[in-house]
Amino acid sequence: MTVASTALPLPLVRRGKVRDVYEVDADRLLIVATDRVSAFDVVMAEAVPFKGAVLTQLTAWWLGRLDGIVPHHMLSANADEIVREVPALRPHRALLSGRAMLCRRTEVYPIECVVRGYLSGSAWKEYRQHGTLAGEPLRVGLRESDRLDPPIFSPATKAETGHDENITRAQVRAVVGEAVAAELERLAREIYAYGSRVAEPRGIILADTKFEFGAAGGRILLIDEVMTPDSSRFWPADLYAPGRSQPSFDKQPLRDYLDLERAAGRWNGEAPPPPLPPEVVTATSQRYLDAFRRLTGAPLDTSSDS
Repeated sequence: MTVASTALPLPLVRRGKVRDVYEVDADRLLIVATDRVSAFDVVMAEAVPFKGAVLTQLTAWWLGRLDGIVPHHMLSANADEIVREVPALRPHRALLSGRAMLCRRTEVYPIECVVRGYLSGSAWKEYRQHGTLAGEPLRVGLRESDRLDPPIFSPATKAETGHDENITRAQVRAVVGEAVAAELERLAREIYAYGSRVAEPRGIILADTKFEFGAAGGRILLIDEVMTPDSSRFWPADLYAPGRSQPSFDKQPLRDYLDLERAAGRWNGEAPPPPLPPEVVTATSQRYLDAFRRLTGAPLDTSSDS
């Protein structure tokens, strides 16, 4: 089934652009990734089939491999286990299948911990304008999509609406304290390095990615989604060529269509968005499924999400 919104018999904590978050009890949350899709900070009217399942199952796949590297918030992403833990959800098992994660509740640090291995997106825009990244100078003469060696920790504010904004490491220290800031950067760099090592032999460049962390039980936990097409730039390695933007395994077909609509004067870039042709929705869905298959080595099980 394609799920654009949920209404579960639990207190709703928040409804984000993609995820609906529910309170299970004082210590646990249920995070449900819907098939909503946004671009340019506008949520589309149409949902993208399998998107929520890709985000949840890819995050679960990464977290399973990160055990022993970094503590994280996932308790289970298995629908049968979830409904056993939370009996009120039994009538909703089909909806939860593949797209729900039972998690430890944390006190979230209001920082996007971004690690960039390549100069792209907002980082390229800042560099072109100021020669800096997150307010810190980079060497002269870099091109769009050039590799950054070593990768750069480029934190950002965590915005509920609109764009996150790049901030300096000094600003991070001012928000969370010196010790926590240092640990967030260390963990983010370590996870990015691991993800890059996993992606490389699969023919994928992990250009950049963002992580979120929270505190629980005296520990810093990795939370939210991890190295998915929504939180990362994945580039096909065989097509990589610095000096231009790169094709990516994400919602690029959607962005391309919206760019055309804006150029033609049919959309002003604000809500409501234009209707999406079925072929754009299908192409976007295929991009997410392809990213999952390439990274994990197996196709997403869509038998319970179709």
